[in-house]
Amino acid sequence: MANRTVTVPLTDFQQILLALLARTRTPDSYLAGGAALHFTPNSVRYSRDLDFFQDSTERVASAFAEDEKLLKEAGHSLDIEISQPGFIRAVVRRGADATRIDWAHDSAWRFMPVVRDAMGGYVLHDIDLAINKTLALAGRDEPRDFVDILFVHEHVLPFAGLTWAAVGKDPGFSPLSLLELLKRRGRHRPEEMARLDLVRPFDPVASKETWLAALEEAATFANSRPVEEGGCLYYSVDRQRFVLPQPDVDLATQGLAIHWGAPGGVIPRPADIRLQVPPKGCGATE
Repeated sequence: MANRTVTVPLTDFQQILLALLARTRTPDSYLAGGAALHFTPNSVRYSRDLDFFQDSTERVASAFAEDEKLLKEAGHSLDIEISQPGFIRAVVRRGADATRIDWAHDSAWRFMPVVRDAMGGYVLHDIDLAINKTLALAGRDEPRDFVDILFVHEHVLPFAGLTWAAVGKDPGFSPLSLLELLKRRGRHRPEEMARLDLVRPFDPVASKETWLAALEEAATFANSRPVEEGGCLYYSVDRQRFVLPQPDVDLATQGLAIHWGAPGGVIPRPADIRLQVPPKGCGATE
């Protein structure tokens, strides 16, 4: 993700704001949400806002204060719409341009450390963006989340791996109980999709086929893996990325290491391909 120089699906005004606010980003105050997820040249939609996550409610307040000062010094105005502990929303304007920015508290628990990026300052890692999106889709039935989950299924990690790992962040779910919620998603009308800012037209037929196949693969995968691995990712030593394990082949033969999340995220240890004991609070229970 780091040091992207290609055109990305952000408006000109969002790019100006992002470049300015990159100065105040830190490992505990970073770009996340839809803008970060679609911060790539192969993205499928524009995000209508910028989301900055902080690791504590106190950090939300201090990050907003820093950013408000920086924005006003640069000639922007802010209309604060919501201000409460752990969440602040403002519309930032300059001339005819405007965009919404959210400062929010999110858990510091993640699979990977945040990434230093030349354009965005600090940005949540792709794999954590994808897992957050999986949990978001379970909790709300928004067309944009459905578009996003199909995007990460194709470009980040197959949906089966995301649902398997997501229960590490939210241990109130098992992979199968999470899937039960997700099966109810993906039933959006064409006019709902038309209201999104998409890079290319949305194909409802192809998308439905992809979604049903992804759900089936995820259920098969969840029923095939040892329950004690629930909530983990699988890191490929050779490919240096997270992958979905092949069935009926042990992890060592595939060169895969089990990777658990932790507060602040953890860099994978390619040399360790032994089955690790999940940290306290991780792993499926069903």
